[in-house]
Amino acid sequence: MSSTIYDIAREAGVSIATVSRVFNNNPKVSPATRDKILEIASSYGYHPRAQAQSLARRKTGLITAIVPIISNYFFMEVLAGMQDRLAECEFELQISNIKTSGEVRGDDVRQQVEDIFKRGMSDGYIVVSIHFDDQDWEYFKKYETPITLIDEYYEGFDSVSVDSVEGAYTATKSLIDQGYENIAMLCAVKDSKPVIDRSNGFRKALEDHDLSFNEDHLFTGLDTERDGHTELNGYQAMKAILNDSNSYDAVFCNSDIQALGALKAMKDYKKTLPIISFDDLSFSQYLGLSSMRQPMYQMGNIAIDKLTNRINQPQIDVTHTVFSPELIVRNSSFEDAFSPDPAEDKFSADKG
Repeated sequence: MSSTIYDIAREAGVSIATVSRVFNNNPKVSPATRDKILEIASSYGYHPRAQAQSLARRKTGLITAIVPIISNYFFMEVLAGMQDRLAECEFELQISNIKTSGEVRGDDVRQQVEDIFKRGMSDGYIVVSIHFDDQDWEYFKKYETPITLIDEYYEGFDSVSVDSVEGAYTATKSLIDQGYENIAMLCAVKDSKPVIDRSNGFRKALEDHDLSFNEDHLFTGLDTERDGHTELNGYQAMKAILNDSNSYDAVFCNSDIQALGALKAMKDYKKTLPIISFDDLSFSQYLGLSSMRQPMYQMGNIAIDKLTNRINQPQIDVTHTVFSPELIVRNSSFEDAFSPDPAEDKFSADKG
């Protein structure tokens, strides 16, 4: 039979409360008594359960990351940054996946997130790439729990994000500066927040350079899984661009994942268009894909710092970190970047 706190208290000749104080590092115990209790506990092979300790401190020692169903590189990079930072802290990370695409409505997504908050199993929460209106974020404040947002912004919660409007503008301007005038944007689901921001940046770049813009410039595929951030969606959208009567001469692509499908479509249809994407995931350099770099790993690091600071100091000011994405130029954004068979090309990640 395993030993208990009662056994230790009895052998030490002290109260259960005194043993509990020792295990929770309460200073109101004399050094001699503390040493005696710890020696007896060691002889029993007794270790206070982490959960019992945390309950005594009214903390769980857990941080929960709430993310859409994990199935792409963006989330894995962000989570890697979070996990590595937590290795230096006293907290452990748990992940709660929620479904946000397909037939799921906004109310359903909100309910999934609220159910996690209601359970109250963690000391704080990091919400990754889940987008709500301000009134919904304001509603969540009633839970009075530390929350940090990644890839989203609300003035009431700490956040880490990338300026998608600026990134799309920079990518589109780069194509314009090379002389392209009839540029298409390969989107995901058009009413998703990242796409709205990036299409706004795309439109602004065209208008600032006296180029026309209308909704016909925006293309997306039929696949709506992960809000359209899939290889299949990119393939379908690029197929439509290549077959469009407007004869576009360049493409700004909403995400690297979609760009994978877009490159495959160009290969299959033996047509090529200069393309700049968004994210700069690790595989992009091997494809020679020009892309707007998001510091995903660093975003995960910073989110953990913000959340742990909030847990330990609830009254500190809310802070927002907004990164400017960096254009990483490779072969794909140049005319005739691809041979008829891209697999035969040897791309240089340093070109440009």
